[in-house]
Amino acid sequence: MAHEVTGAPGRPVRLLLVSDTHVPLRARRLPEELLREVDAADVVLHAGDWVDVATLDLLEERARHLVGVHGNNDGPELRARLPEVARVTLGGLRFGVVHETGPARGREQRCAALHPDLDVLVFGHSHIPWDTEAPGGLRLLNPGSPTDRRRQPYCTYMTCAVADGTLAEVVLHRLPRR
Repeated sequence: MAHEVTGAPGRPVRLLLVSDTHVPLRARRLPEELLREVDAADVVLHAGDWVDVATLDLLEERARHLVGVHGNNDGPELRARLPEVARVTLGGLRFGVVHETGPARGREQRCAALHPDLDVLVFGHSHIPWDTEAPGGLRLLNPGSPTDRRRQPYCTYMTCAVADGTLAEVVLHRLPRR
């Protein structure tokens, strides 16, 4: 694990999960509601497809702690600054962040085999929210996209909390339609 983030004694670590922001291709800027969540979170996890460097700069500036990876739509500048896979321990849980996990069919088994050292894997790419558990207990979370809903009814992001090795309060947030 790269590093560990713990909350204040008796207080969980508050996480914001986001992916596939696609600025400025799918939106001119990030939604204000999402930016308020960035400010409130202890850690922001971004699962790739930033598209522009300005969004990475913005989140690096605003977030207390940012863990991000590059996605398939991210160019050389973003790839030079972001890994393909990131790992961090948060509140006693081992998190991984990656953009792509392959087809939905067989995802849990495939990810459990590829990431046996993780408790939670945050991923993106599909823009489809996802919350499942693989055999062996790996939790798989995809927050969808806050800017490009594709075939989904809403643009989305996730928040959750973690403390003492327990993931809690996993909430999928729907953004108002633009």
